[in-house]
Amino acid sequence: MNIYPAVDIMGGKCVRLAQGDFSKETVYFENPVDAAKHWQSQGAQWIHIVDLDGAKTACPVNFDIIEKIRKDVCINIQLGGGIRHKETVERYLNLGINRLVFGTSAVNNLKLIEETISESKI
Repeated sequence: MNIYPAVDIMGGKCVRLAQGDFSKETVYFENPVDAAKHWQSQGAQWIHIVDLDGAKTACPVNFDIIEKIRKDVCINIQLGGGIRHKETVERYLNLGINRLVFGTSAVNNLKLIEETISESKI
C-alpha cells in the first residue's frame, strides 16, 4: 500500500474540509510549505497537494505556494485542483510536478486528457 499525505491549500493555508464543505475548514498549518516539509521529515516519498481554491474557481490560485513547496522539498508531488487547461498542465509540469490529478476536467474536457497523454513523456 502507498500512503500519500495530503496538503490541501485554501486561502494560502494547509486545511482540511469537513465532508468537502468549503465553509467548514480546519487549519493544520498556516504555511503549506511547513506541512510539506513535515511530511518529508516523517519519511514520506510522495505528497498529494490539492489547490482547493483552484478546484473551486476552475483555475490555479495557489501556484506560488506550490512552486515554493516544489523548491523546498525533494520528494515526489502529486497535484490536483483547478487543472482545466493545457497551459496549466504545462506550467505545473515545467515546475517539476511529478503527477497531475484531473478531476472535473477528466469528465468535461476529454480532449485535454487525450492531448496530455499523447504529449507526455511516459
